[in-house]
Amino acid sequence: MSTLDDTQAQTTAAGPADGEPELAALYEDIAAAGLRPLWTITEQLLTPTPRPRAVPWLWRSSVLRPLAERAIGLVPVERGGERRVLSLTNPGLGGRPYAAGTLWGAIQCLGPRETAPAHRHTPGAIRFVIEGEGVWTTVNGDACDMHPGDLVLTPGGAWHDHANGGDGSMFWFDGLDLPMVEALDAIFFEPHPELRQPVEGEHNRSETAYVAGGGTAGATMTSGSVDGPLDAAPSPLLVYRWSATDEELTRLAVEDGGPLVSVEFTNPHSGASVLPTLACGMHRLLPGGSSAPVRRSGNSVYVVFRGEGSSVIDGRRFDWSAGDMFVVPSWSAAEHRSAAGADLFSLGDAPVLRALGVYREETLPEPQVVTGVFD
Repeated sequence: MSTLDDTQAQTTAAGPADGEPELAALYEDIAAAGLRPLWTITEQLLTPTPRPRAVPWLWRSSVLRPLAERAIGLVPVERGGERRVLSLTNPGLGGRPYAAGTLWGAIQCLGPRETAPAHRHTPGAIRFVIEGEGVWTTVNGDACDMHPGDLVLTPGGAWHDHANGGDGSMFWFDGLDLPMVEALDAIFFEPHPELRQPVEGEHNRSETAYVAGGGTAGATMTSGSVDGPLDAAPSPLLVYRWSATDEELTRLAVEDGGPLVSVEFTNPHSGASVLPTLACGMHRLLPGGSSAPVRRSGNSVYVVFRGEGSSVIDGRRFDWSAGDMFVVPSWSAAEHRSAAGADLFSLGDAPVLRALGVYREETLPEPQVVTGVFD
C-alpha cells in the first residue's frame, strides 16, 4: 500500500499541481490535517481479491534443524528469553517475524533436562511435534505428554511451560495468532511467579477425562467443512494424538480413494475449530496423488510431517520433504502432489474469517501452469 507521500505525488503528477493550483492546495491542506482523500486510494483499499503482503515461501528442515541444534548448545533457556524459538520470517512482510500477515510460525527446540519458563499471553498457540520424546507441555496445571505427530493446544490466557525429562532434544512447530492479536492492539503477557507451574495430578488429565466421559477419537476431528457452530471457547481437550489421526486418515484413504484426504481437528463438545482463531488440520497425499488447485481466503502454514513431494502455489513449484515448512498466503492457488505419499500438518486462520462471514473457497478447473521453481 502506498504511503501518504506516494499517493499525494501520484495525484499531483496527474495534473492538479500544474493546472489546478486550488486543487493542489486542497490536497496539501488535507495531508497537513492528517487526512487521506478516499477517491485517490479506493483501488488500493477495495481490491477485487485479497492482496496479502506475505508471499509463498518455504523453509527447509536442512537449514532449520542445524540452526536449532546450534542454538541448543549456545543459547540457554531462561527467564527473560523465555523460549528458544526460530520464527519463520516471510520476505514479503518487511522483516516482521511472521510467516504470514495473520500467523506466527516457528520451530521451537528444547534440550535434555531443560525447562522453558511458565508464562501466559493473550495470543493462542498450538504445538505440533516434529521429532523427539520425553517432553511435556503443562497447560493450566495439566501436563500433556508430547510425541511426534501430536497436536497440543495452549489457549490464549492459559499458563504454560515446556519441560524435557529425557536425555534427547525435541523439536516442534509453534503456531500462534500473535499477528492478529497484535493488529487488535490486545497483546498482554505475564510471567508465572515460578519457573515451572505446579502439575496437578497425573499427566494428560484433559485426555483422561475426555476418554472417561465416553469421548471417542472420531469426535475430535472431521473430514467435512467446519462451517459452524462458531465457538469462542477453546477445546477442553488439550492434546490430539497422532495414533488417532493416523487411523482416521488411513480409514478415509481406503473409503475415499484419494488423491488427498484431510481432517480438521475440532472441539469435541461443539464441533468448532480447536481454538477460536486457529484451525489445525492433517492432510494425507496418497502415492501418486495430486490434489486439485484450490484458493482459500485466509493464510495457511504447512509442516511436512512425513514423506516428500511438491506444491504449486500461484504457479511456483516448491519441492519439500519431512521437516520442511511452507506458507500459502490468502487467495493463493495451491495444489499438492507426492509420488510416494506424504502427511502434511496445516495451521490456518479460517475460524476468524468464518466468524466474520468473509471466508471463501474456490477450486480451479485445471492444474496450474508452473511458471517458476523455488530454489
